Amino acid sequence: MPSASHHARSSDTLAVGFFNLVLWAATQRGADGPVLCQRVGVDPARLHDPDARVPIAAVQQLWREAVLATNDPRLDLHLGEQLNLGSLGILAYVMMHCPTLGAALEQLARYQDVVCAGVSITQLRQDDRCWLTLELASPAIIYPEYVFNSELAAYLSAFRGLTNQHLAPLEIHFAYPRPADTCEHERVFAPARLHFRAATTRIAFNASVLDLPVFNANATLFPLFEQHAQALLAQLRQPSLAERVKHEIVQLLKGAEPALSAVADQLAMGVRTLQLHLKNLNVTYQQLLDEVRQELAQRHLRDPLLSTTDIAYLLGYSEPSVFVRSFKRWTGETPGAYRRHRPALSETFGSGRPSTLG
Repeated sequence: MPSASHHARSSDTLAVGFFNLVLWAATQRGADGPVLCQRVGVDPARLHDPDARVPIAAVQQLWREAVLATNDPRLDLHLGEQLNLGSLGILAYVMMHCPTLGAALEQLARYQDVVCAGVSITQLRQDDRCWLTLELASPAIIYPEYVFNSELAAYLSAFRGLTNQHLAPLEIHFAYPRPADTCEHERVFAPARLHFRAATTRIAFNASVLDLPVFNANATLFPLFEQHAQALLAQLRQPSLAERVKHEIVQLLKGAEPALSAVADQLAMGVRTLQLHLKNLNVTYQQLLDEVRQELAQRHLRDPLLSTTDIAYLLGYSEPSVFVRSFKRWTGETPGAYRRHRPALSETFGSGRPSTLG
């Protein structure tokens, strides 16, 4: 059963640019963007702020909804092929002004959290090969296959764009079971040898690619973009007031709706002070409470052992009917309909969340 102690943290968010990229790929295949946003609980107006962050849980649900809406089971791979390097935000500009691809990969590993804090990247040179390893860093990731496929395909496109050369991966290991159909994997990652059910997800190139010059790099611009990336990373690693409030809400959700005064006490603030700070962030306590409840509801609904009544109690609702109305307002469908269209946690890619998520 999903733990009720899970809460939104800085490590559970990604840049709005990547959310927009997934949304754009889905709409290009006929999906309705505003409907997708409603179903995953993201306000479309928020997507116009280039510095905004989106919960990884919302993006995970977007993957699922986008695949269903487009009937494209390999939307994750196709997304990477269509990557516009600028959609990676400040990280792209840091990498674009490194002298070599090897230096760009070092910056990728350093500032990956700025794009997606749910995946960590490490680089290792081993004999005549360079390996990039991707590891999940957020318990909000419940569809690891979408994450690994989209990131590998996206970064392969980015490396080719940076060097203006068609780099060929040698080998790729995927930390998930072999899909029934691997034709798109083989096409997108050709000529690499593909291995599934690996201990970790990683991609190998000939080590010589590390010395390739980055096309049109400007050494004068590099420190300006790196300074911006450093500032964003430092800010990201400090929990925001909204995240702290949501954390306290989760801790207090024990069969009753947490009062604003109880959360304020936990944060050692007065109620009016907390309300004023939230107002300055353009958010209300009720909005944060709804965000927590929606995220937990979507996770709980994928546990077949929990009834709608159980979930309503866990989320602090006095009556199941109130929970049902709230859930329909968030997603546009009832809890029962939502549950029927999603796999149970134990069915996700055959074995639920991998042990690396903790």
